[in-house]
Amino acid sequence: MSRRSFAVTAALAAFTFSVATPPTAGQALSPAAKPAKEAKSWTPPHTPDGAPDLEGVWTNNTATPLQRPKNLAGKEFYTQGELEGLVKGEKDRLAKNEEEGRPTEPGTAEDVHYDFSEYGLDRGQSKLVWNQRTSIIVGPDGRIPPLTPEARQRLAERRAKEKGHEFDGPESRPLGARCLARANVGPPLLPTAYNSNLQIVQGTGYVVIETEEIHDARLIPTDGRRHVPSTVRQWMGDSVGHWEGNTLVVDTTNFTDLNPFEGAQNLHVVERLTRVDNETILYQFTVEDPGMWTKPWSGEVPISKIQGQLYEYACHEANYGLANTLRGARVAEEEAGKKTAK
Repeated sequence: MSRRSFAVTAALAAFTFSVATPPTAGQALSPAAKPAKEAKSWTPPHTPDGAPDLEGVWTNNTATPLQRPKNLAGKEFYTQGELEGLVKGEKDRLAKNEEEGRPTEPGTAEDVHYDFSEYGLDRGQSKLVWNQRTSIIVGPDGRIPPLTPEARQRLAERRAKEKGHEFDGPESRPLGARCLARANVGPPLLPTAYNSNLQIVQGTGYVVIETEEIHDARLIPTDGRRHVPSTVRQWMGDSVGHWEGNTLVVDTTNFTDLNPFEGAQNLHVVERLTRVDNETILYQFTVEDPGMWTKPWSGEVPISKIQGQLYEYACHEANYGLANTLRGARVAEEEAGKKTAK
């Protein structure tokens, strides 16, 4: 597991926002915080076969939440002063975490994890990319749209069927708990709790995106081929890509209804990766499924270059959580049986 820690479609007009003060050490400004002139004047490098060069090891580690907090409803961007306050607040939070060894608030349900900072896994201990967006999801709402009535009914029926059987065996547990697939891999490709890193490798007619967590490599052909037949369904869908100028556009269909958004039956994701300077890729995406949400939704997050290599995220190695969860369920069943027998 790496010691680096954890840590959407919008126009490049977001580049017009600027920040008066530079970020602290280990932090960088996103494209949304760079002057428009600088972003437009930069020419990306190209691979030997002439494609824009996206290769390297990157991070999408950010303090920006996927959905806009309700207290910021209608506010899409922070001011320069507010952003500076957030940077300072994150620095103070990390210092307190390192001093007290607590990643979460004492007494809360989340306060059961190991001390992130002790193992270099607190997001503030790695490179953070700051921008003035109040959420990764763009637009006036900044939130995932409501489910359709059909989706609500479908998910309710699924939950009712699963109720009481959540701990029957490994197959009853979510894909993430079984170290099989994680929603952050997507697509869309989103920040995760820690080890929020990825590597991009290119070859003639292909782009490969490998995420550190959870060790998945997505092979994206750019040779003009069509999607596989609709009867073929995969956890990460079927991705095909093409170049629009300096932007890699990836179209993904053929997902199962298990990942990345459980219950979505006809998920369609379009991603755009644009190298906007030597250190930054602007990642944009749009998600739609008319049978799942009342409307499509989009977002963007900067991806910043980091030094080094990816390390194996050995999720299955000593996966005590899964074994302990199932063991706990068996103990509870045994105790319940004893009470019934009395």
